[in-house]
Amino acid sequence: MLRVAVVGATGAVGQEFVIALNKHPWLELAQVAASERSAGKKYIDAIRDPASGILRWHNREQVPEYVKDMIVSRVDEINPAKFDLIFTALESEDAKVVEPKFAQSTPVISTAAAFRYESDVPILIPGINDDHARLLNVQRKNRGWKGFIAPLPNCTTTGMAITLKPIMDKFGVENVFMTSMQALSGAGRSPGVIALDIMDNVIPYIPKEEEKVQVETKKILGKMNSKSIVPSSVKVSCTCTRVPVLDGHTESVFVGTEDPAEPADVKAEMLRFSKSVSIKGLPSAPKDYIIVHDDPTRPQPRIDREVNDGMTTVVGRLRKDTVFDNGIKYVLLSHNEKMGSAKGAVLLAEMLKDENLL
Repeated sequence: MLRVAVVGATGAVGQEFVIALNKHPWLELAQVAASERSAGKKYIDAIRDPASGILRWHNREQVPEYVKDMIVSRVDEINPAKFDLIFTALESEDAKVVEPKFAQSTPVISTAAAFRYESDVPILIPGINDDHARLLNVQRKNRGWKGFIAPLPNCTTTGMAITLKPIMDKFGVENVFMTSMQALSGAGRSPGVIALDIMDNVIPYIPKEEEKVQVETKKILGKMNSKSIVPSSVKVSCTCTRVPVLDGHTESVFVGTEDPAEPADVKAEMLRFSKSVSIKGLPSAPKDYIIVHDDPTRPQPRIDREVNDGMTTVVGRLRKDTVFDNGIKYVLLSHNEKMGSAKGAVLLAEMLKDENLL
């Protein structure tokens, strides 16, 4: 068993880590850390409002028994040398300070954007760009670290990159246009999106989201050379919106391909890729990496977000595009708090262990 810690354990993403690590066969959660306000308390008390008694627990699953009585530490009380891996669920500004300190001795898997765009830092999606993990050893050498920092992509990038990979490998991709309809949980709980903003409404702007998707997609789908990643030449344009849905990011994607791509052939390629994906057999890997629906009313967040515990990317409305000379269009659904966040990070840890990088 690998001993792991979770930093930022009482927040929305930290809570997802607590669930994802419950009874994990390879990873043992040995310490949790959070803000000064929570430090020194039992975990169950740290997530309870002291005045009202309200439990600030945001998940359908109950608080796992194994974590309830764990004492929450301050971040600076974490001794990284005692752990095989540290998961961080921090805001980017905090991550910039904290994560390098940990990485000097211990691998860090991060949900923050702080280091995603550094030349020696890969943005990894298990099963999509596993070969980019070799860059972690370059990062170690460059920075004199025993550990490394491996960030997840932005959760909106995840589903799109997963669906583009089989298309790119078979048909080539030149251009991508995407409009997202993103769930409320992606905004976090503080400050988040208040009810008066979002009810009966669509908010057509999410700060920095579009830039993240456009840059990260090119990096994830790029090629690894001996010392860095050469970003893909694909052109990506997107509009990211917030909609009154609790969980699950829906995206409408238009793809211009290099070679002719018929919908039936694209579906067959997505399903072939899903069946042969490299992460098959890992503890958190879904039975189906990609599902493609023929029903034109799918995917829908309420119906499809929990497929395979939120780890499957669900595709529908796959059809010929009418603008690109060669192109297709489709709708996808990806669970932003599962595959796009903590459970995706746990799957990444499993992949890195399988590759002998942990």
